[in-house]
Amino acid sequence: MNILFLSAALIGTDAFAPITNLPRHSSTSLNNYARTKWSPSSPPSTTTSSSPFSPAVAAQTSSVPYDAIRAELKSMMDNPSWDDGSLAPILIRLAWHSSGTYDAATGTGGSNGAGMRFKTEAADPENAGLEVARAFLEPVKRKFPSISYSDLWILAAYVGLEHTGGPVIEFRPGRVDYLDESYWANMSYGRLPAAEKYCCPHLDDSNAAASLDASTGTVKGWEGLCTHVRNEVFYRMGFNDQEIVALLCGGHVYGRCHPNFSGYAGPWVEHPTRFSNEYAADMIEDDWTLVSHGDTWLDAQGAAELRPAPGKRQFVNKVPGRIDDEPNQMMLLSDMVLAWDPTFRRYLEAYAADEAKLKDDFGKAFKKLTELGCGFQK
Repeated sequence: MNILFLSAALIGTDAFAPITNLPRHSSTSLNNYARTKWSPSSPPSTTTSSSPFSPAVAAQTSSVPYDAIRAELKSMMDNPSWDDGSLAPILIRLAWHSSGTYDAATGTGGSNGAGMRFKTEAADPENAGLEVARAFLEPVKRKFPSISYSDLWILAAYVGLEHTGGPVIEFRPGRVDYLDESYWANMSYGRLPAAEKYCCPHLDDSNAAASLDASTGTVKGWEGLCTHVRNEVFYRMGFNDQEIVALLCGGHVYGRCHPNFSGYAGPWVEHPTRFSNEYAADMIEDDWTLVSHGDTWLDAQGAAELRPAPGKRQFVNKVPGRIDDEPNQMMLLSDMVLAWDPTFRRYLEAYAADEAKLKDDFGKAFKKLTELGCGFQK
């Protein structure tokens, strides 16, 4: 069996009814979560769009009962019917993806507007499944109609972070929802990160190791993927390397991937519903094996849940023939670039050694992410 693993030195399908009849896509998102069996009874509405600093918006936000909304969000956060018993991961992902479209050069995108309510942005392959997160928040919006969708999505993520031991982030209201999707004329797909972009394509599911560089243990073409993550995604929004690593280390400690959503499979960490620096520490300390759908040896080792869908590759914390009692965990190729790139790795090691620093830095970076494009005055 031709399997190659990386040492630390180198570093199911739940049916649900969506809220709209959106086309199904295969997503390569950095952050993907499971489906829910619950569906709402009515579609979302739209609210008026205007400047976050207009008198009308100031008056509107002053009358929003934020404390009551926070309490409502907190009361719904633990959900035993949902993946791993918490809504926090998918709500954090919703906030991330609604914000991660920002482009500093054009001033377009970002969390202001809640454009994912409309079919074009919702159908971005990287947003597959987020109609579920929006559906869970719809009853809150109906109960508190004075808050904008775009404010609600961000506030829900903040509450999710607080509820799971993450950073406490000061919420700044004033985001205003788009009236329609005419805003999309200045937007495009491709702004959200893709897990295998520019990596050497691999077509043989029976031999994932063929796409590895035998001399380094890294995936062929990883430098291009690193450039995608760094330049095409995060530099485009105005983040530096330290902030990039903080966002990924703090964000990917939450949730899991599912083959029927993104094509990838399994959780990043043992405890995917609470904040920690486990993602950073495990990436450095564990052995990681590149696998594809054809790696059926995972089934015999009790790790069938880590086999990705056909055509996908990911790393797992398992080694052929070595039975262990470690929890099943995975890393995307786009995660592993943090260990392979020397600059990224320096910050990765710092966060692996200091959870308090990660919590502080992630909180600052996530606040920055969720306020991009909002026009808030400093």
